[in-house]
Amino acid sequence: MAMGKFNPGKVAAIGCIALAMFGTGVALAGKADNDIRFAYDQAPESVDPYFNNVRIGVIIGQHVWDTLVYRDPDTGEYKGQLAQSWRRIDDRTIEFELRQGIKFHNGEEFDAEDAVYTLNFVADPENAVTTQQNVSWIEKAEKIDKYKFRLISKEVFPAAIEYLSGPVVMHPDEYYKEVGPAGMNAKPVGTGPFRVTEYDVGKSITLEKNPDYFADSPKKQGPIEKIVIRFIPDRQTQMAEVLSDGVDFIMHVPKDQAEQLEAMTNLQVVSGETMRIAFMQMNSQDGTPSEALRDERVRKAIIHAIDRETMVKEIVGAGSRVLNTICFPAQFGCTDEGAPVYKYDPEKAKALLAEAGFANGLDLDLVAYRERNQTEAIIGYLKAVGINANLQFLQYAAMRDLIRSNKVMLTHQTWGSFSVNDVSAATPVYFGFEKDDITRDPEVRDFLKKGDTTISPEDRKAAYRDALKLIAERAYAVPLYSLPVYYVATADLNFKAYPDEMPRFWEMTWK
Repeated sequence: MAMGKFNPGKVAAIGCIALAMFGTGVALAGKADNDIRFAYDQAPESVDPYFNNVRIGVIIGQHVWDTLVYRDPDTGEYKGQLAQSWRRIDDRTIEFELRQGIKFHNGEEFDAEDAVYTLNFVADPENAVTTQQNVSWIEKAEKIDKYKFRLISKEVFPAAIEYLSGPVVMHPDEYYKEVGPAGMNAKPVGTGPFRVTEYDVGKSITLEKNPDYFADSPKKQGPIEKIVIRFIPDRQTQMAEVLSDGVDFIMHVPKDQAEQLEAMTNLQVVSGETMRIAFMQMNSQDGTPSEALRDERVRKAIIHAIDRETMVKEIVGAGSRVLNTICFPAQFGCTDEGAPVYKYDPEKAKALLAEAGFANGLDLDLVAYRERNQTEAIIGYLKAVGINANLQFLQYAAMRDLIRSNKVMLTHQTWGSFSVNDVSAATPVYFGFEKDDITRDPEVRDFLKKGDTTISPEDRKAAYRDALKLIAERAYAVPLYSLPVYYVATADLNFKAYPDEMPRFWEMTWK
């Protein structure tokens, strides 16, 4: 894609950093050993996929573990992964026939005992999995024989196969019973195309090719032998590493830096829209730290204050689009039909604030965890209409804990829906009375519930449309835009960028 203008002075500066780093004797490129060195700006709270909800944990999860079903990212077709086949017994029951001969990394054989134990464990609220929204629809799993089991949902849940093809991985029952989530984080064990061989918590994790990976998996193993993932929070350090050949692959590079790096002949820059959406929550529930946010006029003023179109063009980058509802447009049930569109109008924002009694301005706290340059732009727009936003920039887990304890006013955050292509993985997380809901409107909740548990596709769409329309009318949140991902990699690495924001290292190759 065309990256736009670049600044020769800035590129020269980057080149100077690169030359300086080349002289420091950093590690040779991963190409020589068929390895990939990957840097990411956050560390997972846990490597166990059920106790993590940041993107790097999802990426690790898809390489170390497998799911019952695999959704082809190019065609959308569901294919058997750990499951050989499946069939619906009734509206709430799916029967799975499992593949035979699959082994976990510790040598345990995968069978129905593993699937049943995993699903019953994560569905039990007492086990308090972090990703509860991904499994709360499950009532129970029942073994039929060694390689066959049935999964029963609490209610009708038409998106079941979509979830089973994404975040719902399978654990080894014997090992998980013995070590639990803490042990799974310390020494992860899955069936995936890579196995964990080293893990320095908070610093790095090393994945090596699984020599016993099953040949029939739709995740076709390529030649990559090892992935070394380093957790480097500082963007400038990441940039220095990729310029000095210290790492081979980084992602979520800010637009301006990506444009500068395109001038480097030893690097490649790839970008595209993803399913990840950016939005702001406004805490209007009982006990909110800011009573001002309970006033609809204040919330509407905040939306009108932000020039989303300019942010998309100047800061976010190509592949992004402005959103009017809290979901990704390609997800089943996502629509902005009937929803009001709040145009950038700072004068209207000021008038609404004055009408609400804040003609002299308003002080609010804002928490965020990524895309800091975008957050700072939002703060600038708010200041221009008289809202002084005090920024708390945190790691995701810390921000999440503040949200769930009702200690935030405004948030700027993103959500990738765990790459689940259904509105049930997006809007209900923040408006369906889940832990992250700081609005808690029962009418919205009921529409979302109907959408989640109705068989008819048209009735589902109608329910979601009504919920999304209400959220927009009552200005409960600020829908911002979809997020593109800018990847920067060494020029010799063959890789494809997918809309689900999942780098598939198992299919990458060196030129």
